Amino acid sequence: MSSNTHKSARPASPAKTGYLILYNAASAALWLTVMVRTLSAVAAEGHEAVFSTTGEFCKWTQTLAGMEVLHSLFGIVRAPFFTTFMQVFSRYAIVWGITDLFPGVARSPFYASMLLAWSTTEVIRYSYFALTLSGRQPAALHWLRYHAFFVLYPVGISSEAWLIWRAVEPARHQVHPWYSTALFLYVALVYPPSAYILYTHMMSQRRKVLKAAKAQNQKATQ
Repeated sequence: MSSNTHKSARPASPAKTGYLILYNAASAALWLTVMVRTLSAVAAEGHEAVFSTTGEFCKWTQTLAGMEVLHSLFGIVRAPFFTTFMQVFSRYAIVWGITDLFPGVARSPFYASMLLAWSTTEVIRYSYFALTLSGRQPAALHWLRYHAFFVLYPVGISSEAWLIWRAVEPARHQVHPWYSTALFLYVALVYPPSAYILYTHMMSQRRKVLKAAKAQNQKATQ
């Protein structure tokens, strides 16, 4: 799940803009690598090979996204701290608390579908921000940014939930019964409302952007 907005609250300094362009461009490249590795593994050996070829790289790529919590906290970007934190925490829970501890769970098609949903979302998102900050905004990328999530979010969210659910039993034996209970409560009680908040936040962002674009077009034709 992902829902950050990288617009600054006030005109950004050249140094700040340059940093954000570099961060977003590097992140887009890293997630593109995750996508290519995932697709290559599936094509060559099947979904069972995705974790062994891509899991470690994806874990550290996602860990880097923790910077976005700091960006929001310190006002570097105008992204809501709570939704940013939820997005990052939910993915940290997957890459550190599920697949890193129980790699057997990741040898499923749902791990591959999750990585493809994540990587596609992030390539679009980071590329969009990097180009927008650079003064360019391709129409196709703008459309993907505010429409592709209709498909990508449900795929990613359902895949994540399945992996957490499948980790409940191995957690009981390999870690501690309390950890198993925590995973069960997380996927049953915490995950659904969190996913809803993130999804509706993206819907709200889409409405704002489309409304602003419509108003700008109307003004241009007057």
